[in-house]
Amino acid sequence: MNTQKKPKQAGFSLLEMLVSIGVTTVILGATLLAFKNAANTQRGVSYTSDMNDNLRAALNLIQQDLILAGTGIPTGGIPIPNTPNSAGTCNTAVAPNRPTLTGSLTFPTCNFVLPAIEPGSALGPLITAPDATTGNPSNPNSFTDLITVLYADNALALDNDPVNTTGCPGGSISASGDTVIFDSTCQPLTGTNGVTINPGDLIMFSNAKGNALQTVTSVTGQTVKMISGDAFNLNGRTVNQGTIKQLQNTDSSGNPNGTYPPTTATRIWMITYYLDNITDPAHVRLVRRVNFDPTPLAQLAVGETLENMQFTFNYVDGVTNPSNQIGVPSGLSENQIRSINVFLGARSNYYDLQRHSYTRVNLQTQVSLRSMAYRNRYN
Repeated sequence: MNTQKKPKQAGFSLLEMLVSIGVTTVILGATLLAFKNAANTQRGVSYTSDMNDNLRAALNLIQQDLILAGTGIPTGGIPIPNTPNSAGTCNTAVAPNRPTLTGSLTFPTCNFVLPAIEPGSALGPLITAPDATTGNPSNPNSFTDLITVLYADNALALDNDPVNTTGCPGGSISASGDTVIFDSTCQPLTGTNGVTINPGDLIMFSNAKGNALQTVTSVTGQTVKMISGDAFNLNGRTVNQGTIKQLQNTDSSGNPNGTYPPTTATRIWMITYYLDNITDPAHVRLVRRVNFDPTPLAQLAVGETLENMQFTFNYVDGVTNPSNQIGVPSGLSENQIRSINVFLGARSNYYDLQRHSYTRVNLQTQVSLRSMAYRNRYN
């Protein structure tokens, strides 16, 4: 009898197949998890890098404006329209309006001048984060700060010559003080460099009588109008001090006679920084606003998705030299600020599912006010 063995069939048993599938699944799962973690880590690094770049760009602009604060500004600030109270300690005239997010804020009501730096502790909006980790209306410290900076414009040389001088025969200042005509040769308002005077600009007029700050309400050729009722409330004419009429020559009774000594003009930049949570509540912007100019370029967003902006101030009084003050200590003034501590906080645009939170970063620095700190010891 002839018997023949069946050949063995190559392959895996069911048990081997199940084991191999299980091992492969574990390896693939671990690989996918590692890839997911790596992607999340890379995303977090990218978020952090973007936010740091965003904050540094914003902080650089703030630093530049703070360093320029006080340049070309009279020591002690620029007088504003004022009527002192009976004690001479407070201004009873209408306080100038201050550029803000909502436009419903004034400078300190007792100020007789606009200083080069005006703190704004807790005057910015309350920023509530999407994950509710910040923002508590019952806590004043939850509110953000704003700050206002003044310095002279060096791009438009209005002050090279007096407005009203024989060397500039086309220039004049009206007796009412609401119209100034600049000589086209001495002070061209539309130069080849594109720099022009615009409505909303601030111009400081200076002569031997003092200084006065006016708001431009309209410009036609070389004629600049500064009509009362301006956005700043600076163009008043009826109060006792701080108006352009106080720069006039006086008659035998000491009253302004409608003429002016040689008077120079200087454009002043008023720069205000504040957070904007109205334009896009989900992406809070840091805004750099120039004067009350309503154009978009004058309300430039210089940072995005910020949650906080805080300033503290270091003073010099020759005795205690208070530091880290949120405002102006009693007995001191804004003109004694010598450095400012700046804090900016930001969060990522997207929620981190791995960390179950938003990625957050912050930057802080101290800026010395060079133009305000300098004093000529030989005067």
